Amino acid sequence: MLFNSVEFLLFFPLVTLLFYLLPHRFRWVHLLVASCVFYMFFIPQYILVLLVTILIDYVAAIYIERTEYRQKKILLVVSVISTCLVLFIFKYFDFFNQNMLLLSHRFGFYYPEKAIHFILPIGLSFHTFQSLSYVIEVYRGNQKAERNFGIYSLYVMFYPQLVTGPIERPQNLLVQLRENKVYDYDNLSKGLRLMLFGLFIKMVVADNLAVYVDQIYADPTRYNSWSILTGLSFYSFQIYCDFLGYSTIAVGCARSMGYNLMDNFKTPYLAKSIGEFWQRWHISLSTWFRDYVYFSLGGNRVKLLRWVANIMVVFILSGLWHGANWTFVLWGFAHGLVYVTETLINRVTKWNYSERKGFSSIMSVMLVMKTFLVVTFIWILFRATDIHQVRAILGSIRHNFHVVDDFHVDRKTWAFLTVFIVSDLMLFNDRFDRWCSRLQWLPRWTIYAAMIFLIILFSSVNNFPFIYFQF
Repeated sequence: MLFNSVEFLLFFPLVTLLFYLLPHRFRWVHLLVASCVFYMFFIPQYILVLLVTILIDYVAAIYIERTEYRQKKILLVVSVISTCLVLFIFKYFDFFNQNMLLLSHRFGFYYPEKAIHFILPIGLSFHTFQSLSYVIEVYRGNQKAERNFGIYSLYVMFYPQLVTGPIERPQNLLVQLRENKVYDYDNLSKGLRLMLFGLFIKMVVADNLAVYVDQIYADPTRYNSWSILTGLSFYSFQIYCDFLGYSTIAVGCARSMGYNLMDNFKTPYLAKSIGEFWQRWHISLSTWFRDYVYFSLGGNRVKLLRWVANIMVVFILSGLWHGANWTFVLWGFAHGLVYVTETLINRVTKWNYSERKGFSSIMSVMLVMKTFLVVTFIWILFRATDIHQVRAILGSIRHNFHVVDDFHVDRKTWAFLTVFIVSDLMLFNDRFDRWCSRLQWLPRWTIYAAMIFLIILFSSVNNFPFIYFQF
């Protein structure tokens, strides 16, 4: 079920109302059923795939808690491999198959092509990582194994963040699922504010920008270099507004019922370095890789070359997590390369430009612009369907300065983008619901009314799916 659908417009108030009307002991059952209904709106039978990963990690965690250290490690490995195997089959098997076939042609060995094509279950990467975080935390002794299968299932399937996160930790969400949530007007009010803001930046900003981004990527050779650069910058804001929109709606849905989910974004395009960018972008994923991969590899407590290898492994795995395509691997590699380069420059020069206090505002602006430009160009690898399209875009930027095209952006799209950029500057290290709380009632309700009006009047004619649904 899409957050920006008529079905959800009926689903959300009904689920939330019943949640508060039911006694506490029945609420987890209600939310679990609602989450199953929410997920089955996509491809109903794929809820069985989700059930498999839930069963694996539920059983594994209980046995891990009961056994001694050596057996614990074996059980953890079995659990992680089994859960990741499900992800591999549905998300990476075709990619593996195609590459093995290419290698067989290149080196002349026999490889029987397996013509099996799976439709990727919605949100599989997200709930796989959420399930893995639970097992790892139980293994580390930071979390008690959950005996109630229904409660644990709800932890993985909690509908607001089931499809594209944020990827929660058991110490935060699992604990809250057992708490008795009492109706609180402040929770409901803040939740609805977040949902409204999320719908606005998705349906009004992201979807209107998507029209122009799709034009550029459909055939970059047709367009002037400046038009292509405009389209690339539009994609930076499209993917940000699209994913921030979903995450904000998810946090708002949960907050309406008294549950607190982690913030997934903190104005990432105001970062002064790639390192700071990843502290502000898709925070639940970047901290997941930090805590469960980077630290496990030794973090920064190793020699320089080993540290560089650790960083590159994390970023390449992050790229592969996003999709079974070499473009995603290169996207992760590029971010890792820039991160390592910036860090080494800071170490050699002793100037950490992204954190040093007392720099002029001009220097700060230049660093922010530098980071935005770097991220924008690396996004080409993320958005492109293959390497050939990447080459076409880069080649067109270099050679198409004199091409006459019909790429014209209407005024309303520029206006929506300007409004979002201004709001992002205003919300630096803040959140929309908290920012609204400090306003008087008249300007606050004026903003609400304006957003509702713009959503109704200027939502894109095309109903673009959330970008991160494909992951």
